[in-house]
Amino acid sequence: MTATETKLKGCFIIEPRVFQDDRGYFFESYNQQTFNNLIGKPVNFVQDNESFSSRGVIRGLHFQEGEFAQAKLVRVIKGSVLDVAVDIRKDSPTFGQHIAVELTEENKRQLFVPRGFAHGFSVLSDTAIFSYKCDNFYNKNAEAGILYNDQSLNIDWKIKPEEAQLSEKDIILPTLEVYFK
Repeated sequence: MTATETKLKGCFIIEPRVFQDDRGYFFESYNQQTFNNLIGKPVNFVQDNESFSSRGVIRGLHFQEGEFAQAKLVRVIKGSVLDVAVDIRKDSPTFGQHIAVELTEENKRQLFVPRGFAHGFSVLSDTAIFSYKCDNFYNKNAEAGILYNDQSLNIDWKIKPEEAQLSEKDIILPTLEVYFK
């Protein structure tokens, strides 16, 4: 397994070592000791989540506030998504910047999104099964988000606007500027 830090400090692309033969493949998707060594700090995941979505679905940009903030380790089990992390750490030199990484069932990449980031993804395949580990429990009262098409973020979701499918909740999220004013 390898980890490559992105331009956003603390956010890593994780690539497993995949063993393939005529029977199929095997890879270790998570090993706490290896993972912590790769990113240089201990992370204790306490909750696993999975979602199923169709092409054009955009989920995000979500985060949890305060003591309920979450770091996430995300991956695709089936299909393909464009995974996006936005730095919302006010004191960060990369505040308001984002990265976008294609995660697929073929490349088996994972993205580690630390606390202090908004996170979302768009589904590029017909369907996708998306899995993520969280280092803190979900708390409905702490959920927050940033509008997916905030002009200041300039995120290319690789989905045509007329194909985008969003929840009612995600359509009315504030922009980064409004949220952090």
